Amino acid sequence: MNRYTLLAPAKINLYLEIVGDRPDGFHELVMILQSIDLCDRITVQSSSLPLTRVRCNLPQLDEKHNLAYKAAQLMEKRFPHAFNNWGGVDITVEKHIPLAAGLAGGSTDAAAVLVGLNLLWQLGLTQPELQDLGAELGSDVPFCVAGGTALATGRGEQLDPLHNPQGWWVVLGKYQSLEVSTPWAYQTYRQQFGETYLTQAEQFHHRAAIVESGALVQAIAHNDGRGIAQHLHNDLEKVVLPQYPAVAHLRAAFAQAGVLGTMMSGSGPTVFALCESQSQAEQVKETVAQQIGNPDLGLWVTQFSSQGIHLA
Repeated sequence: MNRYTLLAPAKINLYLEIVGDRPDGFHELVMILQSIDLCDRITVQSSSLPLTRVRCNLPQLDEKHNLAYKAAQLMEKRFPHAFNNWGGVDITVEKHIPLAAGLAGGSTDAAAVLVGLNLLWQLGLTQPELQDLGAELGSDVPFCVAGGTALATGRGEQLDPLHNPQGWWVVLGKYQSLEVSTPWAYQTYRQQFGETYLTQAEQFHHRAAIVESGALVQAIAHNDGRGIAQHLHNDLEKVVLPQYPAVAHLRAAFAQAGVLGTMMSGSGPTVFALCESQSQAEQVKETVAQQIGNPDLGLWVTQFSSQGIHLA
C-alpha cells in the first residue's frame, strides 16, 4: 500500500508540576497527560519525486518549519535505504487542532508522520522504538504516539500508562489570535519559583511516586470525573494567568458555567472545562460564547480518548 491516512489526537494536561531543573536546560516535570478526540488528519503517500513535500490546509504553517516535516527528515536520515527504495513522500496535514494552543498539535502531527512512514516503508518498528525517535523531535511526541492517559516524567518523554477514564466530555476555549510562549512561561516560572525546586534525582523520583499514588491517579483509576476535576493542577497558571487576563477571564467563565472543573492546559493559552455529558458540554460552550461575546474566541466540544495515532 502506498498511502496511509492517520488521525492524530490532541492532548490536555490534567496535572503539570515543575519539580526542578535538568542538566540539559529543560525542566524536570511530573505530568498526567490525556488524549482527546479532537484530531488532525495526516496522509502520507509515496511520490515519484525523490523528496519530501508537506502540504497543509492552513497557509501559515510553513512547510520547512513544522514538526511534521522534521519527523519526515528524521525518518529519511535514520532509514536512508527505505527512502531510496520507496522514493519520496507527500504529506498532507489537515489541521483541526488550533495552532499554538498548548494541545500538542505540532507534536501529534509529527507522531503521525513517524507512524505513517513506519507503515509506508514497512519498517516494522515497535511503539517504543517510534517513541524513542519522537523524543528527538519534542517532549510531547512520545506520548502522542501512544495516546490514552499517562504519567509523564523527565521532560515529559518518560511515560507510564494509566487507566483510561471513559465518558468524560471537554470544552476547549482559545482566543485565536492569542499565543503564549512556552519558553517564556517556563523561564518566568523559574525566575519566580526557582527556590522551590528539588535538586536531587532521588527527590524527583520520590515526587513522581507521590503523584502516581495520589488522589488524582486514584480518581482516574475509578473513572471518577468529580474526583479528577477536584485535583486538576497546573503550576504554569501561576505565571500565565496574571500576565494574560483574557485567559484568566475565560477560566472564570467556565467555572461560573457549572462545570466539574476547569484549568489551563500546558503553557496555554487553551483552557478546558471538564463536563459530565455531551449535552452539558454543548450548553457550557453556548453559555460561555454568549457571556464573553468575543468573535476571536474559539470553542470546541470533544471527549477523552483512549487512542494515540491510529488509522482513519
